[in-house]
Amino acid sequence: MYDMATREHALALVAAGRSLNSVSKETGVSRAALRAWQVRIEPLPRLLGQAAPCPRCRPEPAAPQNTAAYSYLLGLYLGDGCISAHPRGGHQLRIACADAWPGLIDACRTAITSVRPEDTAYILQKQGCVMVTSYGRHWTCLFPQHGPGRKHERAIILENWQQGIVHACPWDFVRGLVHSDGCRVTNWTTRIVRGERKRYEYPRYFFTNTSREIVDLYTDTLDRLGVEWRTLRQKRAAVTVSVARRESVALMDAHIGPKY
Repeated sequence: MYDMATREHALALVAAGRSLNSVSKETGVSRAALRAWQVRIEPLPRLLGQAAPCPRCRPEPAAPQNTAAYSYLLGLYLGDGCISAHPRGGHQLRIACADAWPGLIDACRTAITSVRPEDTAYILQKQGCVMVTSYGRHWTCLFPQHGPGRKHERAIILENWQQGIVHACPWDFVRGLVHSDGCRVTNWTTRIVRGERKRYEYPRYFFTNTSREIVDLYTDTLDRLGVEWRTLRQKRAAVTVSVARRESVALMDAHIGPKY
């Protein structure tokens, strides 16, 4: 690992107008490292042999600082996320995002790096979707709902500090759930008005999940936000929650909106 003096000298040469190729030949530093130093000159904590700071691993555990980003990421994780062990130790957080929603993919990556600036978020392309993935040693600290098996096969109960974040940032939590396992659609119907059949369109929100606990987290938060909802006929083990009343849809539109 290069010391700070070497880093500053190499960047000074680049700032003087030298090409990355010539500076690399003179100093022996790779062009990739030079480009990385232009973004961040300080060594990352993991390269210094230090553990990346985790608010849950402190002597007095605390909540993540960026509570809005965490609340949104928690919704994404409960909907379409998973955590798996990595062969080198630590874990990978993976959030499935459909290719059709590039804005959602960007929002997911931003949320991950906002919650864990020390870790990176990258994309693994799958058929019809991408897995927004981040490797780290503290994802299980931040998402203690992790466990063996599928989420609907185990109890999903938020810890007190997570409940505090959801109460403080409820719309971010709802947005994450809707962006993962929900959608905004336009329904239509026809009515006979003065002898003439007319078509009427109206928007509504759907959220579908197989875990009863996750559905309850969603509907309990909607209740606190004053959003009216109802449960549709269940198909197999999945439960679908509908928000269709005009005032409630307007509330959802103001804070959620369609995916993009």
